[in-house]
Amino acid sequence: MKSVINMNKNDIIKKRYNRVAKYYDLMEGLMESSGGKTWRKKLWSLVKGDTILEAGVGTGNNIEMYPDGKKIFAIDFASKMVEIAKEKAKKYGKDVDIRIMDIENLEFPDKTFDAIVTSCVFCSVPDPVKGLLELKRVLKDDGRLYMLEHVRSKKIIIGTLMDLLNPITVAAWGANINRDTVENLRKAGFNIFKEENLALDIMKLFIVGK
Repeated sequence: MKSVINMNKNDIIKKRYNRVAKYYDLMEGLMESSGGKTWRKKLWSLVKGDTILEAGVGTGNNIEMYPDGKKIFAIDFASKMVEIAKEKAKKYGKDVDIRIMDIENLEFPDKTFDAIVTSCVFCSVPDPVKGLLELKRVLKDDGRLYMLEHVRSKKIIIGTLMDLLNPITVAAWGANINRDTVENLRKAGFNIFKEENLALDIMKLFIVGK
């Protein structure tokens, strides 16, 4: 029964992201102007490895930051987002294999990647622990998962406000703004090597591994 419920949630969220795909960059504009692009540049400056996966490429706002000379894959479950990301890959001249794929059911063999990168992705994964376990599966034993994610604030007033607003953001485009990603990483069995607050305790940068 649970798998059916998750499948339905996946379909609902996928439709929402496909619906907003052509407006997504405009919607992201506020975060970009508030430090988003700087945070993403910092994230990508830390990435090491020859085989890299961006899980949740969205409309491809990170593609211009991809390092050259690496084997890079990028996935997203929303086909409309993937179409825009492919156009950006052409625009920036980046050699990247972009595929439609669900982060909860990856089609890659075990221990494929040296590095996996996510950027504001785990707010919208229906079952975040299942998604993290899949990333762990395809990550090499000495690989690293690099994450830029917004999480629920531990500050009482801010955290409560995020809880109140969460049904609105989920209904609008499928994003949960009150996820406890630190706890989800621990549930998935990851070791947290770096956890840095970028904006209060809401926007965080993580480096984790097995």
